[in-house]
Amino acid sequence: MKTLLIELRRAATATLILSLVCCGLYPLLVWGVAQAAFPAAANGSLIRDPDGAVRGSTLLAQGFSAPGYFHPRPSAAGASGYDATSSGGSNLGPTSQKLADAIRDRVAAYRAENGLKPSDPVPADAVTASGSGLDPHISPRNAALQAPRVAAARRLPLKELERLIQRHTHAPDLGLLGDPSVNLMTLNRALDSAPAR
Repeated sequence: MKTLLIELRRAATATLILSLVCCGLYPLLVWGVAQAAFPAAANGSLIRDPDGAVRGSTLLAQGFSAPGYFHPRPSAAGASGYDATSSGGSNLGPTSQKLADAIRDRVAAYRAENGLKPSDPVPADAVTASGSGLDPHISPRNAALQAPRVAAARRLPLKELERLIQRHTHAPDLGLLGDPSVNLMTLNRALDSAPAR
């Protein structure tokens, strides 16, 4: 009985020490390093107005639909899309007729919205949702095809908009991982600060 009590005391002591280290000290250390080294990223990469109001995050897409904004990828997150509390894909496979029909409809809508010919190719990211449904990036080609519509709606010269897209285009990570991408949140935010003509 005495041995059992000694073992129970050792187990309880080890549990308390590990709980303190793993559930207290280690998370506090990681939080402190992140706050010191990467404060914006550690706090959600939030986009704020000059008055401090949060308008979004560079990590999450929003459902821009007005003609004067660049539009994000389609989203299957939540009932109407872009719901950060319901992140996820449609779970439709490549042989799904429902997915094929949705993509066909999205291609037609994209071409009509952006003044493209019926034979013009449409970037895949313009008509397919990401795995999370919240990807804030689009391809530079997608942004370029939307630029004339946005320029007309905002009465901005197309060349100025093309330069804006270039400024918000990110190279692949380490120069070779992934593809170039345009962060839609920062691009649309920059649009709002550009004066209309």
